[in-house]
Amino acid sequence: MLLWINGPFGGGKTQTAHEILRRLPGSVICDPEHAGFGLRRMLPPELRGDFQDLVSWRRGVVEVLDLALTRRGGVVIVPMTVTDSGHFAETVGRLRELGHDVRHFTLLAERGTVRRRLRERGLGHLLSYAAGKRSGPRRESWAERRLDHCLERLSEPEFAEHLWTDHMNVPRTADRVAALAGLTLRPNDEGALRTRVRQAGVGMRHIRFD
Repeated sequence: MLLWINGPFGGGKTQTAHEILRRLPGSVICDPEHAGFGLRRMLPPELRGDFQDLVSWRRGVVEVLDLALTRRGGVVIVPMTVTDSGHFAETVGRLRELGHDVRHFTLLAERGTVRRRLRERGLGHLLSYAAGKRSGPRRESWAERRLDHCLERLSEPEFAEHLWTDHMNVPRTADRVAALAGLTLRPNDEGALRTRVRQAGVGMRHIRFD
């Protein structure tokens, strides 16, 4: 089975994916962003745009995920924002055409909730977050500028199943995704402080500088 976790940037995809990984033995995360940023870095700066527009990225994602699903047991987890209908068909749709059991979920939240989460992804704020403190305002990011577009597109029926996460923390979101996919996670016996530190670590490892 493949769990494709979609949603706006800052919507909780990566944190939810790692929560499922932590509590689902035999699962693995395959992150298409790695391929995307690699392809983007290959291009001269003036030619760099959205790597999802590259045919090589879309075909490569399908090829790699098909290989992982065919040659390996366990659940494959993919945290990736896809808002373009054509790109969605060429990745999620194509994997389904190949006969794979693909469960797609879109994590949604109100605009203010996502903006807060995006600001918590910054390095300085992540350090403050781990210590339980707040940080000051900062310059609007590329992800924030794309927020309205993502929320509008991902609310469309083609990107269901939708999960609203405003009032759900990461473990509860992971529980919900797993239940809808027919999976059973290990009990979440992690304390609040340890969860806070671990999630801050996940966020820091996924800060993008491209």
